[in-house]
Amino acid sequence: MVTGCAGDRYHQSTGEAIDDQGITMRVKSALSGDAEYKYEGVQVQVFKGTVQLSGFVDTHAQKSRAADLAKSVEGVKDVQNNITVKG
Repeated sequence: MVTGCAGDRYHQSTGEAIDDQGITMRVKSALSGDAEYKYEGVQVQVFKGTVQLSGFVDTHAQKSRAADLAKSVEGVKDVQNNITVKG
């Protein structure tokens, strides 16, 4: 049996995996390049254009800003903001 490059609901195609890698890099760059916050404690995972943010920040403003930055990145379809605010 030969498997192809097609994806389905639970598996990425080769093209989707490449796209998601690019999105991951762009989101990480947007977060680290933010003038106000650096987001060192935030992890970024992407699956089929949906960005999942996790980790810890100090304020609710940082959590909201991280989601806004991720949403502004080209190729992002949706953002799941699972960042926890410390304290």
